[in-house]
Amino acid sequence: MGTYTDRDRTEDVESGLREITQLNLDSRDGFQEAADEVDDPNLRRLFEGLARERGDQAAELQALVTREGGEPVVEGSFLAAMHRTWMQIRKAIVSNDTHAILAEAERGEDHIKEAYEDMLPRTTDSKLMPVLDRQYRQVVAAHDRIKNLRDSTKAN
Repeated sequence: MGTYTDRDRTEDVESGLREITQLNLDSRDGFQEAADEVDDPNLRRLFEGLARERGDQAAELQALVTREGGEPVVEGSFLAAMHRTWMQIRKAIVSNDTHAILAEAERGEDHIKEAYEDMLPRTTDSKLMPVLDRQYRQVVAAHDRIKNLRDSTKAN
């Protein structure tokens, strides 16, 4: 078993930051696409707001990476899991099923929330921790908001 060096830790953190940045960019693009397609004006405003929030989060992470001398991720990867989620949202939009749209949006939120939960322990006592913790709390708040809206539409 090898020793976990400071260099390994740095590379691990850089890799995690790249993943979270990509997820934020993917989420931004997915929420914007959903906002452009959904008929419900309340959902449109919600998705537009979340797209802006995710774009801001990605920009903040890009600035951190640049400040540390790294090469920031500048476009999303549209990872397979996120792509499938947003494809399901698109299908739900076509059927105009608000509950299904919100259920799929929550699934996407689960994915980004898990990425932050994985990253936070790796940045304990680092200057990244406050930024990631604040962003994580924003992701959790968005997740919970979407989940509550989804639950409120279940009977409808």
